[in-house]
Amino acid sequence: MRHLKRTAKLGRTGEHRNAMLANLVCSLIKHKRITTTLAKARAARSVAEKMVTLGKKGTVHDRRRAAARLHQQEAVRILFNEIAPTQKERRGGYTRIVKLHQRQGDASQLAILEWVDVPVEAALEPVKTGDSAETKTADAAK
Repeated sequence: MRHLKRTAKLGRTGEHRNAMLANLVCSLIKHKRITTTLAKARAARSVAEKMVTLGKKGTVHDRRRAAARLHQQEAVRILFNEIAPTQKERRGGYTRIVKLHQRQGDASQLAILEWVDVPVEAALEPVKTGDSAETKTADAAK
């Protein structure tokens, strides 16, 4: 019986699972939105929310705990300086999971994992086609 065993194994060893979840959370911190399978998104959500809680406290000890879990100093800096201050008023529920279609091949359910109050600049930014198209044709002519 699996009573009181909540950890999603995800078909990996403990070390592999911890490294994968750390990389997912670092990608979420850097890009503000990631697309992954639903099971991985649910597993990464708890890690991401715990990291935001550390970021909201903001002590040196909490910064070191986040760095020990995530293994990327750039992601820790973004978490403590940009993401945690925007979540200061929330008492939890910092992330959102949006279900997508099933993946072609293995039919696994895909999902988007994103921050609730942090704007996503890259996804909403329109693509500019003016000067870049002219420079590409000029470079191709050379």
